Amino acid sequence: MSMAHLAGITRDEAEGGTADSKAGAFTIGDLAREFDVTLRTLRFYEDKGLLSPRREGLNRLYSRRDRSRLKLILMGKKVGFSLAEIKEMLDLYDLKDGQALQMRVALKKFQEQIGVLERQRQDIEQALEELHRTVDVVSGMLRQKEAGAA
Repeated sequence: MSMAHLAGITRDEAEGGTADSKAGAFTIGDLAREFDVTLRTLRFYEDKGLLSPRREGLNRLYSRRDRSRLKLILMGKKVGFSLAEIKEMLDLYDLKDGQALQMRVALKKFQEQIGVLERQRQDIEQALEELHRTVDVVSGMLRQKEAGAA
């Protein structure tokens, strides 16, 4: 299963290529609004080679492929992948080698990330337990002080 499949993007969408007409293109503002990201974020992803809008003068025009890649980038970030890891998986997807290599790499990365997130969940649960105990102790101490002052 590829990143595109997980993000609900068809192969046709992901391979959308460059849009030849304005009807198939998105402005930087269009994508920023649709995905609730800043213009700066989109320019940053472009600088990192994750998105490749074409230029018409000073304007950036994003293709359906760029839009799909942005959706994948944001999904990857949401589950904790670094931009370098996301780029590696997207670049493998672009190889069009029957997707076997991309699926193997993605599967390995997904399994590793599950482990990372499970460890983080355990750490968070432990921290919450400690905080709850501390709140109970401090609340008890405060009640005693307030009862003694009354």
